Amino acid sequence: MEQEVKYINIKDLVLWTENPRDPIDANASDQDIVDRALDDGLLKWTLPKLAKEMGDYYDFSELPTVVFYGKKPVVYDGNRRIILGKIKHGLVTVPSGTRIRIPDFPEEIPCNVCSKKIALNNVLRKHGNSGSWKPLERDLFLHKFLGEEKSSFLILEEDTGIISSNPHLNQGFVKDEIFKDSMMQNLGFSINNGKLNSVHSNEEAFVLLTDISNKVKTKVIDTRRKRGKIIEVLDPSSQQLIDQNKNNKSHLSKIKFDSKKEVKKPQRQSKRTPKSNTEFFGGKLYLRMGEVSNLYRDIVDLYQFYFSKKHELSQTFPGLIRMSLRLLCETAAKEDNNKKFENYLKGHFPIAKKDLDKDIKTTLSNHNVNENSIVQLLHTGAHNYQSSNNIEQTIAMSIIIGSILTISHGKEETI
Repeated sequence: MEQEVKYINIKDLVLWTENPRDPIDANASDQDIVDRALDDGLLKWTLPKLAKEMGDYYDFSELPTVVFYGKKPVVYDGNRRIILGKIKHGLVTVPSGTRIRIPDFPEEIPCNVCSKKIALNNVLRKHGNSGSWKPLERDLFLHKFLGEEKSSFLILEEDTGIISSNPHLNQGFVKDEIFKDSMMQNLGFSINNGKLNSVHSNEEAFVLLTDISNKVKTKVIDTRRKRGKIIEVLDPSSQQLIDQNKNNKSHLSKIKFDSKKEVKKPQRQSKRTPKSNTEFFGGKLYLRMGEVSNLYRDIVDLYQFYFSKKHELSQTFPGLIRMSLRLLCETAAKEDNNKKFENYLKGHFPIAKKDLDKDIKTTLSNHNVNENSIVQLLHTGAHNYQSSNNIEQTIAMSIIIGSILTISHGKEETI
């Protein structure tokens, strides 16, 4: 027997506990499944909507798919309709006040009785790509029932619980664009031997994944905004984690999401560089209108582009930023009483450095940025020597240059 139509009484039909829509414990009763469907906090069942769509009568052309296990007929497809029938005929109880207008429903209905293999194929054909299943349910079905390898999306859920704890992540674009293998690699995660691995500590990984979840939940990232710009929209602290850990050895990640768990920021090692792209030039500068101000703003945009795309750009790209700093200083020197480039920098350097805090002064010292070296460092950038690609040193240079520009080209305060 491959397939045949049989009339089966509603009271004999058994609801499928492994329904991909919302799987439940294998020992659960029909009543347990009905209770879950009526609760429907995640809108997986929407029984009132189905009842309304059915109209005034049960349509015999829509046959439930049934597989017999011994004498027990299990409903593989059509569980929502059978639940409505069981409610209609008082075979299960519902909470008082439940209002679902169920159409006329016969006690015996025609069913497509078939083998398990055919039933699974029918279920996949009807629901796999129709939108009635979300990506996680589909991946679970393909692995559990059709023997396909676990997807990275499914492994991420099994090892962390992040999707079930954050249902807004169970979307096609999240699976295909954010949690795809190549993007996960950029974020510092990988799948090895069917397990989630990470270059981050467990605490750091939790914070990073939580940031991603929040960006999807608040629609900073969605199907219309910031597609493909995942790292760019993350918090500066998350971007810092990705950058500082990128050369760490990957290890098995052991994190577990819980909707009640409070996110704690991880302790971090002392920084060798400023914390984020907002600290280039030591922060936002307020310069008087003119060519220097325009160049300054262009360089900020250039750095932000680098910071957001550094995983895609070549290692020599920072040299362009270093060269642009020299152009900025040369332009500023001309506007500052037409001083020589060297005199402009060395003349303002002592006062500019005096205005910096102790930590920034330490940063300058660590990268050998001082009154005697600043000119040579900018010359090096102009010739694109290998050392000019040191972005950390370039950031340190930008801070003292920002302080110098504030002295020579800062807006005058008005009272």
